[in-house]
Amino acid sequence: MLKDSLFKRRLYLGLGFVALALGIIGIPMPVLPTTPFLLLSAWCFARSSERWHQWLLANDTFGPVIASWEQSRCISIRTKVMAISSMVLVGGSSVVFAIDDDTYRFVALGLMAIGAIVVLRLKTCEKNTADIANQT
Repeated sequence: MLKDSLFKRRLYLGLGFVALALGIIGIPMPVLPTTPFLLLSAWCFARSSERWHQWLLANDTFGPVIASWEQSRCISIRTKVMAISSMVLVGGSSVVFAIDDDTYRFVALGLMAIGAIVVLRLKTCEKNTADIANQT
């Protein structure tokens, strides 16, 4: 039983780092949505490492988003606007100026659409819920 528990903790920790890496990569690469990967990372760290979970919560950039999610299962409208805007601006620029092959353009547009759908389907925090999370 103890080995099984240790295995699960290590698995969640590893998955947390993979999700965190994908979320960080998603910051400059709008094809990858940052927010869902950060939320997944926080979920994995909460089950494997209190130290890493607290590190994420203490982060000035990611912490408020994660705290809102953990407290109310929602993200702020500002986070949604930033996520969709970066996908459209940077991703759209990449599709128009950097990708020559139409197949790759459609793949990139499809991935951005999936990312946008994921972000839009997340519950939007009420104004006071987001403010409370930003203060923690």
